[in-house]
Amino acid sequence: MHIIPNDRLIKKLDICIAACNFCAASCLKEDDVKMMATCISNNIDCAEVCRTAAVLLARDSVHGKHLLRECVELCEACATECGKHDNDHCRACATACSECAAECMAALEA
Repeated sequence: MHIIPNDRLIKKLDICIAACNFCAASCLKEDDVKMMATCISNNIDCAEVCRTAAVLLARDSVHGKHLLRECVELCEACATECGKHDNDHCRACATACSECAAECMAALEA
């Protein structure tokens, strides 16, 4: 059986993407959506860059690793912003983003 290169990293990226998408959608349902604007924006940006990185890594593209630094930056920003909000979806997103940032950083250092 062939193992996909970067399988563990791709799974962390996928979890982060799902958490960011869920968080953005949940933030839009909050009573004070305007207060959640930065969170929503970070969620969208983080999910998009992580999605692109995951697709490139799944194809074993030489360009996939280039996006990992951006993933780290966006995941950390997203985790920080989500950490400011006291709701389950933001807490879950902050955790997923922090774990993804750590996995991306480990891949960069390997």
